[in-house]
Amino acid sequence: MKAKTIKSILSRKHNEFINSIDCLVVKDLVKKNSIITGGCIVSMLLNEKVNDFDYYFTDKETTLKVAEYYVKKFNERTGRETEVREDENGRIKVFIESAGVAHADEWVWPDETEEQSTTEIDDGGNEDKKLDEIKEETANKEKYYPVFLSANAISLSGRIQIITRFYGTAEEIHSNYDFTHCTCYWTSDDNELVLPQAALEAILTKELIYSGSKYPLCSIMRSKKFIKRGWHINAGQYLKMALQLNQLDLLDINVLEDQLTGVDSFYFMQVISYLKERMEKDKEFKLDNTYLFEIINRIF
Repeated sequence: MKAKTIKSILSRKHNEFINSIDCLVVKDLVKKNSIITGGCIVSMLLNEKVNDFDYYFTDKETTLKVAEYYVKKFNERTGRETEVREDENGRIKVFIESAGVAHADEWVWPDETEEQSTTEIDDGGNEDKKLDEIKEETANKEKYYPVFLSANAISLSGRIQIITRFYGTAEEIHSNYDFTHCTCYWTSDDNELVLPQAALEAILTKELIYSGSKYPLCSIMRSKKFIKRGWHINAGQYLKMALQLNQLDLLDINVLEDQLTGVDSFYFMQVISYLKERMEKDKEFKLDNTYLFEIINRIF
């Protein structure tokens, strides 16, 4: 798919999203301070289905206001009592009692056909017509309400995922990323689509290039997802991840929880929740590999 077509899709998606926001302050912040990056742009470049659109924001104020807005919507819809907090490092987190995640009763990703038309647009001059058809097809569907919360992200119907844990410029956000191909991005303030050469080369060859990350454990697990999609990775990239992972103490529950940021598995949240519960009951408890292996085997 051509860059101009991708830009049109992202711009229209963004306009549809902000028009769904009923708070003028939040709407204005999102309109000006949004960054869409990650897998959706890669999928469109490869003419593959877009799973979701990852939203980040350029400053703390926008991230906080957006998180508070959608957590309030979620609580009103579900009767839950989740809340937004700022941790000691200035990160915005959604606090959820016990489980660490929460979802609406009706939560399920839309049928694959709902957004598939965005990835089947050709470059034969009919982009505007087809984009109008996409808009018309989804206009009457209730979209962009919160359906799933984790400490670090809010998932909305309509395939939007709002990342609350990180904010800043695209460069600052990508410093938390792992693989080079995920660093393409679009900015809302100037409707600019940026496609770095290194990212395009990795996408063209479907090669996983590890650029270094604050979350190497997550990266190792994520690599399996890409391999299933036909990507490949050499042993040197795993060595780089292992070297960074070796610097971390994963038997520290806070480090382990932090390293599982971005891993799409409810089971990992259960592991963390179980360990925290055990530590609260037994102040002398010391986590070791034997006990951790037992819990992992029990839950997975």
